[in-house]
Parts: sequence; structure tokens; C-alpha cells
Amino acid sequence: METLLTALGLVFVIEGLVFALAPSRIEDLLAAFARMPVTTRRGLGLGAIALGTILVWVGKSLAA
Repeated sequence: METLLTALGLVFVIEGLVFALAPSRIEDLLAAFARMPVTTRRGLGLGAIALGTILVWVGKSLAA
């Protein structure tokens, strides 16, 4: 549970930094995503899931 809370906290920090440092770029990014085909967005999401899973696995392996 501690690891989950730490991970969620880091997500909020990173997301907050993006909104605080480049709020106008968020609008551009959302517009670019809206123009993308659904299959491309789905592929990006699946890629992010795979990368996140690998990073968690490597992190856990290094901590052991």
C-alpha cells in the first residue's frame, strides 16, 4: 500500500508540474490528441502501460 501511495503521489507531482510550468502547452497537446486517430491513442496508452510495468518491475528488482 505504501508503494501505491508513493506512486500516486509522484504522478500528482509530475502532473502538477506540467500544469504549473506550461499551461498553454497542455491545450496544444490536448488538441493534438483530439486530431489523432483512436487506434494511435490506444497504442500510446498501451505503450505507456508497458513502459510503466517495466519500470516498476526494474525498480522492484533493484530494491531486492
